[in-house]
Amino acid sequence: MNRKRLSEIGLGLLGVLMFSLSIAVIAHELRQNNHQDILRSLAAISKLRLLSAIALTVVNYWVLTGYDLLALRYVRRSLPYRRVLLTAIISYAISNSVGFAVLTGGAIRYRLYSLWGMGAIDIARIVAFSNLGFWIGLFAIGGAVFWLEPIAIPALLHLPFTSVRPISVLFLTLALAYLITSLVSQRSIKIGRWLVPHLPINLSLLQILLTSLDWAIAGGVLYVLLPESDISFPAFFGVYLLAQMAGLISHVPGGLGVFETIVLLLLEAKIPSVDLIGAMLAYRGIYYFLPLGVAIVLLSFYEVKQHVRPPIR
Repeated sequence: MNRKRLSEIGLGLLGVLMFSLSIAVIAHELRQNNHQDILRSLAAISKLRLLSAIALTVVNYWVLTGYDLLALRYVRRSLPYRRVLLTAIISYAISNSVGFAVLTGGAIRYRLYSLWGMGAIDIARIVAFSNLGFWIGLFAIGGAVFWLEPIAIPALLHLPFTSVRPISVLFLTLALAYLITSLVSQRSIKIGRWLVPHLPINLSLLQILLTSLDWAIAGGVLYVLLPESDISFPAFFGVYLLAQMAGLISHVPGGLGVFETIVLLLLEAKIPSVDLIGAMLAYRGIYYFLPLGVAIVLLSFYEVKQHVRPPIR
């Protein structure tokens, strides 16, 4: 059995383990809290907080267009901004909820960009650029936040370290190594079966800034839905990033259950679990399901439009 097959099995088992753990924790919390109390907590979220979360979600999806704009700049192509906006909304809304962003987001980009006259090679480079920027930016912002806010790792996870400080060192090292490579090398780097494209340092820095802004706004969506507490946004943001990373590693669509479990384990000492569950239900609805519904309508409308008349190139 080759390494690729072993790694796939290992990641699959890790995902099953994390999802099973999440189900156990959430089931325990639901037993401890009456479902009517959870519904009351959900109903207690003020209209102002709900509208703030919706507004931040809209801003976040506008920011997400930056990934495609930078990628188009990288491949030296241009498109009208309305098309970039349409692509970003549909691809990110669907990939955020369904998971497997490279496949789902990549397939949507291929469908739309090819209709607008772009070749398969350029589309593949755009997808690679966007995903590389996402991870490098996540390493940079995650490393910085985990270093400044070294939150404790829940003992239930049975990890070999007690705080996120070692993770911050690893992430910052990877981000720094990437930036140094962008400066000193002019060639792409092959790591196993992955090809890391070479990017000019200015694009690399813009990627990191964009990803940091993206994550900060996304975290703000949940933060404004939480009840008043003494937890600061930087402290909350570290928890949010760790929970999102756990969801990404698990390969569970949208990190469903895994994200909620980490948030519950790390914040229930400061915020009642019933209020956390209510806030996270609202967060799921606003940040995941609302954009997903919009994306499905937009994609359906566009596909119908393509059958009515030939695509404009």
